[in-house]
Formats: sequence, structure tokens, C-alpha cells
Amino acid sequence: MNPTVGIAVILTVLQAAHCQMIKDLSACLLGQSLRVDCHYENKTSNPLTYEFSITKDNRKHVIHSTISVSENVYRSRANVTMHKNLVCLYLQSFTTSDEGVYMCELKATNDYTGNQIKNITVIKDKLEKCAGFSLLIQNTSWLLLLLLSLPLLQAVDFVSL
Repeated sequence: MNPTVGIAVILTVLQAAHCQMIKDLSACLLGQSLRVDCHYENKTSNPLTYEFSITKDNRKHVIHSTISVSENVYRSRANVTMHKNLVCLYLQSFTTSDEGVYMCELKATNDYTGNQIKNITVIKDKLEKCAGFSLLIQNTSWLLLLLLSLPLLQAVDFVSL
């Protein structure tokens, strides 16, 4: 085998070895809805697939997924949004019967290392309300506009004195 080809193959395998990694999984209440944020680091431009599921009574229930079929009981209540390095599950009308261990599973296309999986235990009485700041981060244009307008607002106040 040509040494150049061998090195190229090794580099390709090493690059594919860590295409994405789940960094953090968090849950909070947004009104009457549960929001589960799955933060990840993506080192490839390959499409990302996901699955959100819950384990309760020692059984896995798929809530929303691009990997497998979601269960009927969750289809009308669940939706997912994807932003840069963040996949968010929203489960409407969250009640104590929805408590359990939530799982976020991610896989990048052509990532041969397997799926990345992280779990979080969700108990309604122990959930915090979603912070307003984290909602702004999802739409960074609002945050950027706010930060850029602060000096302007200060200048207007100074001129009016």
C-alpha cells in the first residue's frame, strides 16, 4: 500500500472518530411545557439525526426522532427545534405522568463511532423555570441587537442632559 494513501485513510478515520459529542443535557419548564436542551459539539458538516426518548417503568418510549418512529401518545405534544450546536425538545402539557429519565441521542451521518447518548432525570416539582436569557441565546440576533444598542442608548441619555 502506498504510504500516502495509508496516511490519508488514517486521517479520514481519525476525523470521523469524533464528529459530534453531547456536551450537556438540561431540562426546564417553559410555561406548561417541558424543554430539554441537548447541547453538542459538532466537528463535521454532515447531517445530524436525533432521538429524544423517556424511560419509565423500565421501558423506553420514543418521544420525537429522526432515527426511529415516535410513539402516538407523544406525536401531537412534542416538537423539536435545531439551532447551531443545540437540539431542543418541547413537550407540551407536561404533567407528573411525563416524569422519568429523558435521553438525547445524536448521530452524525457517516460517523462510524456510534451514537452519542446523554440522560437526565426529570421530576416536575424539581424543575426550574427556563431562564429568559437562554431564550435570547436561541435567537442571537436579538442578543446582538441589544448589546450593540446599549452604547447608543447611553449616548442619547448623555446628549439630553
